[in-house]
Amino acid sequence: MTVHLKIDGRLLDTVRQDLHRPHPFAHERVGFFTAGAADLGDRLVLLVRDYTPVADEDYEIDHKVGAKIGSAAMRKAVQSAYRPAAALLHVHTHGGHGKPGFSGVDLNSAKNFVPGFFETTPRMPHGLLVLSNDAAHGLLWLAGDRPPVTIDQFQRIDAPLQCEWGPHDLA
Repeated sequence: MTVHLKIDGRLLDTVRQDLHRPHPFAHERVGFFTAGAADLGDRLVLLVRDYTPVADEDYEIDHKVGAKIGSAAMRKAVQSAYRPAAALLHVHTHGGHGKPGFSGVDLNSAKNFVPGFFETTPRMPHGLLVLSNDAAHGLLWLAGDRPPVTIDQFQRIDAPLQCEWGPHDLA
């Protein structure tokens, strides 16, 4: 199965800008995407619906990591994916250019928190994304008790379809 993630280009620009904002003590920002999911047999398509940044007060001081978020941030994130049911994707940036990679801290912490997303929306996939300034890398868990799969393709969608309807076309 291949996994394809699609995101509106304006939203992606907003997210990258948000993730580069300074924080009083965290060295990086974190947010969450919600996404719809369509299983097309040999392909799973995720369409990002929305982005929720982690609030300043929901970061915790931890000098061992670039950013640590508390239970309030996680609770808000899973609530955003509850209705309508959505895939939940933890997202942060490492900056730079080219395909980014996850740090060991990213992977170890994801193994702990991503399975918890399935308690709220068990029928949706959930995952972890890291962005650079021009690329992305992601992992997706299809079930809480299975290993993740790689998100194979990322697609930025920038040109909305615009139709002009005449009075005779509405009938």
